[in-house]
Amino acid sequence: MSMFPKINGELTSSDEEMSDHQRLLKRLQLYNLVENKVQGDGNCQFSALSDQLYGSPEHHNVVREQVIIQLKSHPQIYEGYVPMAYGDYLNKMSKNGEWGDHVTLQAAADKYGVRIFVITSFKDTCCIEILPNDQKPQRVLWLSFWAEVHYNSIYQGELPTLPNKKKKKWQNKKKKWWIL
Repeated sequence: MSMFPKINGELTSSDEEMSDHQRLLKRLQLYNLVENKVQGDGNCQFSALSDQLYGSPEHHNVVREQVIIQLKSHPQIYEGYVPMAYGDYLNKMSKNGEWGDHVTLQAAADKYGVRIFVITSFKDTCCIEILPNDQKPQRVLWLSFWAEVHYNSIYQGELPTLPNKKKKKWQNKKKKWWIL
């Protein structure tokens, strides 16, 4: 099993991948969880984290940047878990479209002070819990992981709805000119 997921465009419809996906869908259904699907563009882990943190996947670049800051600031914590020279890993992970991994998830938990639950499609592991190293978690983030393929953001029951923004009424006020 590779350490990094494939992008959606590279998927084959093998029986194994389809049964993994079915397993994930059944687990989500069992726990009454729904996915907020994010793009399969290589940024999916960061997009899913962004959706959980900011209510929108569009801030994935901010999340990636914060994770990289965390990784650079504390190499002693993370470098033993990467499969290459640490500087090369940081350069790779800094690039838009680069897949996140277990190390970036831990760095996100540490940076944001959150507990991350990942519901997986793994046969032997339904859920992975990631806790911040040095602090009590302030929030819980929920992600789904179709193993080696894709991350999504998940919610209990139904997807949250954004509050309706009231439309601004523009008034055409006539300017009054006073001649003194």
